[in-house]
Amino acid sequence: MSNQTMQAIRVQEYGGPDVLKVETVERPEAQADEALVRIAYAAVIPLDFKIRNGWLQSVFPVTMPYIPGFYASGVIEEVGAGTTDFKPGDRVFGMIRGAYAEYGVAKVQDLMKLPEGLDFEEAATIKAGAEAAWKALFTEGELQPGQTVLIHAAAGGVGQFAVQLAKWKGATVVATASTANLDFVKSLGADQVIDYTTTRFEDVVKEADLVVDSVGGETETRSWSVLKKGGIFVSLTQDPSEENARKHGVSTKFNTKFPTREDLQRLMDLMAEDTIKAEIDSVFPLSQANQALEKSEARHGRGRILLKAGAV
Repeated sequence: MSNQTMQAIRVQEYGGPDVLKVETVERPEAQADEALVRIAYAAVIPLDFKIRNGWLQSVFPVTMPYIPGFYASGVIEEVGAGTTDFKPGDRVFGMIRGAYAEYGVAKVQDLMKLPEGLDFEEAATIKAGAEAAWKALFTEGELQPGQTVLIHAAAGGVGQFAVQLAKWKGATVVATASTANLDFVKSLGADQVIDYTTTRFEDVVKEADLVVDSVGGETETRSWSVLKKGGIFVSLTQDPSEENARKHGVSTKFNTKFPTREDLQRLMDLMAEDTIKAEIDSVFPLSQANQALEKSEARHGRGRILLKAGAV
């Protein structure tokens, strides 16, 4: 089966967008309990440019050259020995390391079949955005109907899903966004949208049950005072300050629990039936991965940036 080639983005050294090169490389093969996926769309996430810049060498060490990308949608091309869950032709999404390529290999337990009605573009946003939102709100944040949640950066790749999921759950949603995105975030169902360029959210929000923060830094520091006693602060960017949490009588969470496969199935069904919609900011061809990551790093997008890897 070997000796087949594919197009992939490879990085030979840490650096800016120009280190991303389109190269012809050997197509990987699926080993036992793996599947080879013909990739339709890969999600472009902040982690990708942070690794490329060399900022995360201690946390995410890579061996040069490497192919970036973690999450993608596509079609099973072939399965390794002992794999019975999938067959060639199945539509899937999941964690596929080296997703900036025409093909990628994934562990079978990291893939899920797409339900009817869910397209490849939407599916590529699940792991990178919708799953993180589910986790922050429900797995970590324990959000209940009738509670109030403050969602920072609500127009972003995670925020857009968090607003919709919190409303689906029956919570009151307060969201922050830039002037240009206020109407968009309102259209997602937020009860109150704060323009963070003109208004300090801590002057407006009081007694929130949950804060979901995908910004970090100063935003975290300013968020403690808006929580009620016993509230929860969930960070998606950094390990939050235990000291500040104690001082304000709240608890903090950071990437300790993950949604179950049942949660993900529920999420996919909500998307397939259009209860939750995925906003796609932009789609770039594989050959323009450098521009896609530049756009991601500028952090002014609305929704998720995707790379179109193949003709699926």
